[in-house]
Amino acid sequence: MQHQPDLPEILYISDPLCGWCYGMSPTIQRIQQEWAGRIEVSVLCGGMVTGNQVGPIGEDWPDMEAGLQQVETVTGVPFGAGFRALGAAGTYVQNSEPPCRAIHAFRQLRQEHTAPFAHDVQRAYFHDGADLNDMGTYEPLAAAYGVDMVSFRRQLALPETARGTQLEFAAVAKIGVQGFPTCILRVGQQGYVLARGYQPYEVFAAGLEQALMQAEEESR
Repeated sequence: MQHQPDLPEILYISDPLCGWCYGMSPTIQRIQQEWAGRIEVSVLCGGMVTGNQVGPIGEDWPDMEAGLQQVETVTGVPFGAGFRALGAAGTYVQNSEPPCRAIHAFRQLRQEHTAPFAHDVQRAYFHDGADLNDMGTYEPLAAAYGVDMVSFRRQLALPETARGTQLEFAAVAKIGVQGFPTCILRVGQQGYVLARGYQPYEVFAAGLEQALMQAEEESR
C-alpha cells in the first residue's frame, strides 16, 4: 500500500499505558476501516510514563483500579483478569518507553498497520497482562502482520529507533498535548483538534466530517 501524502491525516496521539487510549482504539480502528481511501491514520506515542514517573504499578494501583471501572463503563472496552492480576501483584514496572519503541520500530517496517499494531500492544497489556518491558512480547504481535522477525529484532535494537522514540516524545510535547488520547486532523498545512480524550465513533466521525468541510472552505 503506497503512502498517499495528499490524503488528510489523523494524528492519533496516544500512549500504550493509557487506559483511555485503550478505550479509544475501537473508534480509531473503525475510522481506519470505514474511511479507507479518504483518511490516513498515523500513531504518535506520547511517552506518558517516563523518567521519574517510571515505577511499580502497585504505587498507583488503587487509583488505577477505580479509573478502569470508569473507562469500562464509558467505552465498553473490558480490562482482562491478566491485567488486574498484574496490578494487584504490584511489582510490575510501568514504563512507556519499551512499548513506544516497539511501535516506532514496527512503523519503519509496516507503516500502514501501525494503528492496529498499537491496539494489539494495548490489548496484550490491558487484557492479557503481558510484560511490555520484555521485547519478546512484541514478536508474535508483529509477526501477525507478516513482519520478518530478523528485520524486526534488528530494527528494535538500532540506536536510531531509541533516538527516534525520544524525538517522538519531544514532538508530542511540542504540539502541546495536555492528555491522552488527543486526535488532530492535518490537511495540508492546517491542523484541527478533533478530540481531547475519548469519543465514541459516531461523535468522532461527525467531528471529522465537520473539520474536513471546514478545511475545504478555508482552502478555497
